Amino acid sequence: MALSNSSRLLRLFTYIGEKYFEGQTQKLHEYDIATEVFGRSKSTFNPGEDAIVRVEAHRLRKKLKEYYEGEGKDHPVQVSLPAGSYVPAFIHRHIDTGCPVEPQLEVAVSPPPKRRRWAYVAAACAALLMAALIGRIEYRHRQSEPAKSLSTSAATVPPIVVTGPFAQLPLHILAGDYGKPQVDAAGMLWQPDTYAHNGGNWTGPADSVLRTSDPLLFEHWRNGDFSYEIPLKPGVYELHLYFLDVRSRATSPSTFSVTANGHPLLSGFDIYGDAGALNTADERIFRDISPGSDGMLHLSFATLTGTAELNAISILPGLAHKQLPIRIVAQPNSYTDHDGNLWSPDNYYLGGYVSAKSDDVTGTEDPDLYSGERYGNFSYAIPVVPGDSYTLTLHFAERYFGQNAPGGGGVGSRVFRVLCNGQILLNNFDIYKQAGSFHALSETFHGLKASPQGKLNITFQAIVNNATVSAIEVTDESH
Repeated sequence: MALSNSSRLLRLFTYIGEKYFEGQTQKLHEYDIATEVFGRSKSTFNPGEDAIVRVEAHRLRKKLKEYYEGEGKDHPVQVSLPAGSYVPAFIHRHIDTGCPVEPQLEVAVSPPPKRRRWAYVAAACAALLMAALIGRIEYRHRQSEPAKSLSTSAATVPPIVVTGPFAQLPLHILAGDYGKPQVDAAGMLWQPDTYAHNGGNWTGPADSVLRTSDPLLFEHWRNGDFSYEIPLKPGVYELHLYFLDVRSRATSPSTFSVTANGHPLLSGFDIYGDAGALNTADERIFRDISPGSDGMLHLSFATLTGTAELNAISILPGLAHKQLPIRIVAQPNSYTDHDGNLWSPDNYYLGGYVSAKSDDVTGTEDPDLYSGERYGNFSYAIPVVPGDSYTLTLHFAERYFGQNAPGGGGVGSRVFRVLCNGQILLNNFDIYKQAGSFHALSETFHGLKASPQGKLNITFQAIVNNATVSAIEVTDESH
């Protein structure tokens, strides 16, 4: 395999190698790769509409897999790009004894010690004939200069400039934040506070925020009586509001109201009561949002028994009378399936653990969808529009128990139940009994309703060993 036959794959692999060995793995995400490798605009790139990074990463993974299954199968050190990640990993094959030993995967979450770098890059990159990458690393090795790290990738992101009379969509605003734009786990660009009037702003304590993979959305607040006037083209939009309560309430709820163009969205809203706990991310979704006759979306936040507060706003092109689908994959990065659907990184969870696997899953056109899992006892609180009915699809693969699987065993080795808002969806559920090992399995449920807080609360309870899930999909059944 010669990656030099593809200039895109060569640039991508070179960039990944350079950032890894320079200690800049924080730049190995979709936004920086799109803008620095593939020349996408820093002010307009939208990973929801442009899948170039995910497509080329998928091609690179496929090329690497083909190479190591063929002429490179005997290389003692093999490089891979785990599904759902743009950080390289190295597989060490212990073949010097002549006895077959299962490869061990070292996930490269941080660069190896300096003394080991040359051994990694010499074996991995020489095997792939990556002359450009080898040359750069050889030069740095000869210079013996330590790698320089960047504090955050956001420091290199220029501010968004809204051109014309209308806001650029999708629009993501960090309320009360007057710093630089930031990039979330899905590669979406969030701009500092804009279009706001009145109220104050403050920065809260840096405590851990539950039920979110993007704590950056909850670092700042706009509070008091305030409003937003956002210029939008005529059309239908979906509005997402993000809240976080970090201050305990002594007795009575702290409530406020939210309106859009004078129509109530939330009345007597209490963040703590809605989220269920302090330091817990809360997201509310509203469909069929349109600008007024003046071309503006007027959002008003008014104090009732407590101070109105807001952390972030998202405005997306919407569907009439129907919520946009929510697709989540239990991986740290987004994923695009064979139909072009974007699956967001793991989010809305509480409890459990995540792991990544390298074995292929059969019975699906999207095996990479099953390359990660959340396992243990855990739950998801997925925001939806109250009043609608929803279809929930859960995606599973048994990759630990069963014949030829690491944990051995068979039927009964993993048994668990799944509930949605207290209703049992699956009981005594055994993935291996249904599908065997390393085979995709999906379970679909219709007619699910939101909780009063606008959530599908999906709970995974272990009965024997750990509950598990690889991906979750929620679609609105409205017509």
